[in-house]
Amino acid sequence: MAFLKYADAIYVGGEWAKTDQREAVINPADESLLIEAPVGSAAQVDAAIGAARRAFDQGDWAFMPVIERQAILTRFLNAIEARKSAIVDMIVAEAGSTRILAEFLQYGIPMKHARRTIEVAARPAISSLPIELTPNAQGTTTLGTGVVSREPVGVVAAISPYNFPFFLNIGKVIPALAVGCTVVLKPSPYTPMQALILGEIADEVGLPKGVLSIVTGDIETGKLLTTDPRVDLVHFTGSDKVGAMIQAQSAPTLKRIVMELGGKSALIVRADADIQKAAAAGIMGFTTHGGQGCALTTRHLVHNSVRPQFVAAMKAMLGHIKIGNPVDPTVNYGPLIREVARKRTEDYVAIAQDEGATLVAGGKRPAGLDKGYYYEPTLFDDVKNESRLAQEEVFGPIGAVIGFDDDDEAIAMANHSDFGLSGAIYSADSGQAYRMALKLRTGGVSINGGAGTMQSDAPFGGIKRSGYGREYGEDGLNEFTYQKVIGFHAE
Repeated sequence: MAFLKYADAIYVGGEWAKTDQREAVINPADESLLIEAPVGSAAQVDAAIGAARRAFDQGDWAFMPVIERQAILTRFLNAIEARKSAIVDMIVAEAGSTRILAEFLQYGIPMKHARRTIEVAARPAISSLPIELTPNAQGTTTLGTGVVSREPVGVVAAISPYNFPFFLNIGKVIPALAVGCTVVLKPSPYTPMQALILGEIADEVGLPKGVLSIVTGDIETGKLLTTDPRVDLVHFTGSDKVGAMIQAQSAPTLKRIVMELGGKSALIVRADADIQKAAAAGIMGFTTHGGQGCALTTRHLVHNSVRPQFVAAMKAMLGHIKIGNPVDPTVNYGPLIREVARKRTEDYVAIAQDEGATLVAGGKRPAGLDKGYYYEPTLFDDVKNESRLAQEEVFGPIGAVIGFDDDDEAIAMANHSDFGLSGAIYSADSGQAYRMALKLRTGGVSINGGAGTMQSDAPFGGIKRSGYGREYGEDGLNEFTYQKVIGFHAE
């Protein structure tokens, strides 16, 4: 299946540049070859940064009236919508996503966010300061005021991972462009197609040259982007370990960084919770996209009085999961991205067993699936909160059930983590759940299912090793700007 028009080139400064090096992109469901993807050279990455710098410093994009940028970006999103079917097929094949997840979460939600981002970008860029009386050196009083101008930060290096590539590519590119920045996007080597197709769309809608470039490559390509002094902001999603490397690489040039990193988020189930609803949420917390999600709730802190019922309910639900190639629309659980991810999951199963946890379900490769990187959704009970399974991010399909006896203990256990990205509470007492949510050290908490999947105006991000900065909504848009104060006074 041909997904790309330009399958042998990367997008540099608004032009398609052929590359000498290729890297195989594998369908994780059956290990078939999807494409020999182009890999950018150091010279091409340098050219992309240079094109972005020139487009920002010398072009019209940064100073274009916001209504004109909105019109171009709306055409950009409309062109994406026209390719929806092909893009969803690409997400299924390249990321191993189930079709329903590809259509709803991998594609639908980021497009909803992107439309809203373009709307929010129309907010006033300039706000007035209060009038102020200030004594001056002449012995009189100055009547002064001023304005605060929000302006684009400059050249953005956007680095995205393999788990939700289209989602995260759109979530970085659209807000950056909407405020007037220029962007160099680097996708994961596992999922380059969902980035390169944006170059084809940029061509189609006439995005000014240099405003968007898309380069491919490995860690060295990323290092070029994070160390180059022409880059003003690095916007990264990935693991905390790579985030720490990027912070160190960017330090000499004092770049601004926005990082959304890993998580080990807690689902708290109080004694009065609806066990069926809580268990269903628990299942989603470690089976969605094979557990390959930073904000998933993989730690299940359950009141000991209802823990047996909760575990039994989840075990029963796991029996209804259909594992297989996600090209089949009836499949609701697909493969992990590569063998290294499956091996990591297997290692953590062994670690959990060595630590004394009780295996409830899963714990092996599914029978009959000899091709593809499949691993059964795996549930452990009797997990200690201090254990490696409870404290380290697996990024695979393992759920850990941990018992507690009172709310204070649950809060302390949830906060006992190097991460702080997401969280959830299930309780019949929503008021008490809210009080508990206020005490959780994390970037977001949903109560009894929350307000839906990622509200477009809700800032998303974490604390501690889950990163810093926010995405989406006005806060996310503002990450791509800086504030300039212009003061003046009446003579």
